[in-house]
Amino acid sequence: MKSPFTFKYSAPKVTLTSGKMPALFLLHGMGSNEEDLPQLVKDFEETHHIFSLRGPIVYNPGYAFFTIAEVGKPDRDVFDKVVTFIQSFINEAIEEYDLDPNNITLLGFSQGAILSQTLALTMGNIINKVVALSGYIPGFVKEEYSKRTVDHLNIFISHGDYDYVIPSQWGAESKDYFEAIGANVTFKTYGDGHGVTPENHADLVEFIKEQ
Repeated sequence: MKSPFTFKYSAPKVTLTSGKMPALFLLHGMGSNEEDLPQLVKDFEETHHIFSLRGPIVYNPGYAFFTIAEVGKPDRDVFDKVVTFIQSFINEAIEEYDLDPNNITLLGFSQGAILSQTLALTMGNIINKVVALSGYIPGFVKEEYSKRTVDHLNIFISHGDYDYVIPSQWGAESKDYFEAIGANVTFKTYGDGHGVTPENHADLVEFIKEQ
C-alpha cells in the first residue's frame, strides 16, 4: 500500500474457491486508535477483510483524523485532505487485496462516523454499506462537496439520546438528509451518551449481516 496510514488488517479466515471477499473499513473517534473498533466486528472475521485505520494526527491519549475549529465544524483544510487520503486508501485496498467491489462497508464512530458518511457521499457506488455511530455530516460537505448518487446505499445511523459531545439531533438530521437523497436508512437511538451500548452493537451486527 502506498497510503501513509498506519492500519491494522485481518484477512478472512475462510476463503472462497472462486470470487472476491467483502471488506470492512473501520474509522475510530478522536483520541482513540486502530485497536478500538475491531471488537465490534468480530462476527465478520471469518468472512471479511477488515482494515482498521489510525488517524494521522496525535491527539492524546491516541489519534485523530482531523482537527476541529469549533463544535460541529471540522477544520476544512485538514478534513478535505484526510477525505482524499482515505478515498485513495480504499481504492488501493480494493486492487491490492482483490476485494469484492460490490461489498464494501464503512464503520465509524464519532469522527469516524463523520468521515464514513462523507465518503459515502463522495465515493458513490464504491461504498455499499455504512455504519455511522454518533456522528453528523458537516455543513460544508452538504453545501459544497461534489456528491454522487447514493440510491444504492444501505446506511445504519445510531446515536445516544444523552450524547453531550455530538447532539442526538445531528444524527436525526443525517437520517433525514440521506433519506431525502434516496439512500436506504436504518436509524436508531439508545438511552446512552457518546458510546456504543450492547444493544447498539447487536443491532449494527445484524444490519451488516442482513445487508
